Amino acid sequence: MIIRPVHHADLPSLLALAKSAGSGLTTLPADEKRLAHRVAWAEKTFAGEVERADADYLFVMVDDAEQVVGITGLAGAVGLREPWYNYRVGMTLSASPKLGIYRPIPTLFLVNDLCGQSEVCSLFLRADQRTGSHGKLLSRSRFLFLAEFPQLFSERIIAEMRGVSDAQGKSPFWEGLGRHFFKMPFTDADYLTGVGNKAFIAELMPRFPLYVPLLAPTAQAVIGQVHPATEPALRLLQSEGFGHRGYVDIFDGGAVVECETNRIRAVRDSRTLVLAVGTPAQPGSEYLIFNRSLRDCRITSAPAHVASGTLVVSALTARRLRLRAGDPVRAVPLSPARNSPQEITA
Repeated sequence: MIIRPVHHADLPSLLALAKSAGSGLTTLPADEKRLAHRVAWAEKTFAGEVERADADYLFVMVDDAEQVVGITGLAGAVGLREPWYNYRVGMTLSASPKLGIYRPIPTLFLVNDLCGQSEVCSLFLRADQRTGSHGKLLSRSRFLFLAEFPQLFSERIIAEMRGVSDAQGKSPFWEGLGRHFFKMPFTDADYLTGVGNKAFIAELMPRFPLYVPLLAPTAQAVIGQVHPATEPALRLLQSEGFGHRGYVDIFDGGAVVECETNRIRAVRDSRTLVLAVGTPAQPGSEYLIFNRSLRDCRITSAPAHVASGTLVVSALTARRLRLRAGDPVRAVPLSPARNSPQEITA
């Protein structure tokens, strides 16, 4: 499998992926016009024709036959051109020393704190491809891109995780809160956000702090939680150093996780090496390997080993990267070492 920039010819495959993703994946709406606009904008981004506030680095995962099986993305900066809202989970203290009452109350504050941050987004892998290391490659490939081009991104990276919803797309958090102000189903609000109509959030959302105990128990229970299908993606981000610091999505209550860019494991531990073509040592470790190109970006995972400043890979891996022996690459082990600090503390 190879990760590469999206092309206009990928649009039919992207639309099929978006339709299979269901509700909750806001940045991948099943809308052909919106997806076509996003693909065109991504092509401009990789060509260096847009500012960071508008940058949308959209990648696809393809097999050797160029069949698209997954999508992943990086936004240069969120909230600098259009509204970007989250709830920050805080605390309000109700106290009366005279009555002996001292009660901390969890509270939701509508904030724009994360405006200007870069975001990892739009991660989706076709169901029949969720085997082996495909998911790790799809998610972690973005971190090698961050390591190679840090000037294009912020010093902190965020990821909005898909919140809890049922098989019919109904969100307990939305039913307990958002529906009272928007008077529309969760799927409709999610769709409007995905196609760029975000102004209604500012127009209809209450600006005052919301007391969590006033919400239905079902809504309270999912604040900061993620959809079962998103749990593997969350664990992967946690293994790279991401953590939840109190921000949640305003629609489904899903956790927003974040990490300083230079502390992401794959960014921090990646190395620039010279490619060598041969037979990787047995048993070879699997590496994430990037050809270091912006416009012709190609990233893969494959058995490899480091020897005297070179990364030894097979001839097939070199061909997939469109490289020859002696070309520079950026590489990092595909997975963190067992019992690494990131896995322990995340």
